[in-house]
Amino acid sequence: MVKLNKIYTRTGDNGTTALVSGPRRVKHDLRVEAYGTVDEANSVIGIVRLHTRDTRTLDSMLEQIQNDLFDLGADLATPETGKPLEWEPLRIVSAQVTRLETDIDRLNADLSPLTSFVLPGGTAAAAYLHLARTVTRRAERIMVALSREPDETVSPEAIQYINRLSDFLFVAGRHVNDLGKGDVLWVPGKNR
Repeated sequence: MVKLNKIYTRTGDNGTTALVSGPRRVKHDLRVEAYGTVDEANSVIGIVRLHTRDTRTLDSMLEQIQNDLFDLGADLATPETGKPLEWEPLRIVSAQVTRLETDIDRLNADLSPLTSFVLPGGTAAAAYLHLARTVTRRAERIMVALSREPDETVSPEAIQYINRLSDFLFVAGRHVNDLGKGDVLWVPGKNR
């Protein structure tokens, strides 16, 4: 259980932050960048939800995703060290990835096939979903870079989840654009 009595601790005033498992890292460390960018994506999804309250199904999916993103942040903030912990660390599991895939298929079922790339826009919800998608893609790039560092691990499920999430956000953006009818399509060379 999380219990926050005091919000500021002054322990980060020297440019470091503590991981869940205790060790301190500089605030520009790839691991801190990874879970910080996941948090940023979660915040953008919070903005999206201001525009999806009338679409119960999608809003419910986004609420689950926001909770999952806190799970992902906890996963990233508790790196595998090979040393036993006094508790079971929270990890992204394959069921969360599968649920995203099911939700993607559910939203995509009513969309017409694409004939061009989609520009971010249309409705406010769609524009914010595309913003969330691009932040999610950045989180994925950072997570993959972190996973390639010596002595660092990122679970395959965590990387699968963040990859699938960007797909979900793209499809959701089309879904809220009148099932794709309101998509703003890229016209190659239009302004030459």
